[in-house]
Amino acid sequence: MSTKSISVPGEVGKEKLMQDFRVVVADAEELLRATAGHAGEKVAAARERIQENLVAAKVRLAAAEEAVAAKAKEAAKATDEYVHENPWKAVGIGVGVGLIVGMLISRNR
Repeated sequence: MSTKSISVPGEVGKEKLMQDFRVVVADAEELLRATAGHAGEKVAAARERIQENLVAAKVRLAAAEEAVAAKAKEAAKATDEYVHENPWKAVGIGVGVGLIVGMLISRNR
């Protein structure tokens, strides 16, 4: 699942955190499936608590993903508005960034 998004400072860390959280949820679900045949009062109680926590975690993860997507859309909209209002500044910024990236690339060779 590959999606393109505008990177906002701090958002990359949040996206990585959400990705790691998804992995933990998937691992916990797999553990629950693997222990489904095990009997015992303590195991059953632990499984029930884990399932409840997983449901809550999935809800929070979905909300966090929606918030990140909304912030990315806001940033993209703000950038679009800025570029339309200040086209020559945007061109200048693009040229400056390109120049810096070009200098860094040529330095490493």
